[in-house]
Amino acid sequence: MLKEDLHIYLQPGRCIDSDDPVVIEYAHTIIGSECNIVQKAIKLFHAVRDGIRYDPYSPFYKPEHYRGRFVLNRKRGYCVSKASLLCALGRACNIPSRVGFATVKNHIATKQLLETLGSNIFVYHGFTEFYLNGKWVKATPAFNKELCLLHKISPIDFDGVNDAIFPEYNSEQKQYMEYIEYHGSFADIPVETILEAWKKRYGKERVELWITLFEKDFAGRNFETEEIVK
Repeated sequence: MLKEDLHIYLQPGRCIDSDDPVVIEYAHTIIGSECNIVQKAIKLFHAVRDGIRYDPYSPFYKPEHYRGRFVLNRKRGYCVSKASLLCALGRACNIPSRVGFATVKNHIATKQLLETLGSNIFVYHGFTEFYLNGKWVKATPAFNKELCLLHKISPIDFDGVNDAIFPEYNSEQKQYMEYIEYHGSFADIPVETILEAWKKRYGKERVELWITLFEKDFAGRNFETEEIVK
């Protein structure tokens, strides 16, 4: 890929606020004096994976919900908001970064989350992609280490060379995550596209109910204490 093709993946966007002073300061605090681009990406990945708690009941319906400053302030987010933050941090460190999406089937989830979604199909699961050493590499920072231990899965690691995606099986060799469909890569978070895809899959009334109840209900939930269904 030519250098000029990567320009868009180094610029801030509507959601990818890589020019925000809070995001820039956090990014440079994480990488410190590191000069190697791969090692920078690895440090940023682990900071977001474990420093931002996975919370599927995070706000999702406005562009500002995906901005790095917003996610850093909350210290929690769901897969797309965590991927968005990691993308912003990458760009703040001059690493070409973008977001990718896939629909996955989660075979190990919580009873409460499955009841909320009405399905174990997760539409538009998000991850980050870094351009390192001449190729795009997937980095999935969704689940923090503590959550992985609860669900008996190995935390996703990232070496800057190989794609870091969800494993097919957990530590007990039970089927865990199945990738059904990839939706491509984007320079920014396609908020409206995600919402429309969710409405199509889960139903318009259900998605609108999530939005209506968010402040009253979802914000008070603790995903880490929910009943795991296997």
